[in-house]
Amino acid sequence: MNDNIKLPWHFWLVGVLALLWNGFGCFDYFMTRTHNAAHLAQFPSEVIAWVDSAPLYASIGWGLGVWGALAGAILLLLRRTLALWAFAASLVGLALSSIWQHLLSTPPPTMPAGSGIMAGVIWVAAIGLLYYSWWAKGRGWLR
Repeated sequence: MNDNIKLPWHFWLVGVLALLWNGFGCFDYFMTRTHNAAHLAQFPSEVIAWVDSAPLYASIGWGLGVWGALAGAILLLLRRTLALWAFAASLVGLALSSIWQHLLSTPPPTMPAGSGIMAGVIWVAAIGLLYYSWWAKGRGWLR
């Protein structure tokens, strides 16, 4: 890779948007896991209890998903090939938490409207970031 390659504008746009998007995911994870009252006030108590009842593999998956994706965004902006691996790890985490959320548990009836749509958006973003980092590597933008 040549460090003098002029990167296209979209590389920086994708990197910054990935950082913001995944930063919010980490914020939500941290506030939920630390039981921040102000953050959790927006959710019905049944939803909070359901999230707290997640098995260990789903909790680990959620953490791997959000923190792996944040690491991927940072590594992408630093132009490191490790971004690919971080985004791949985040997809593994997303799969673990999604299996529990959507296949092995029953969400409470008070679950906020649109949570299923949001899950789809998260999957599209995660797959898109993995693909983009792979594509950027192929163009010599990552080292």
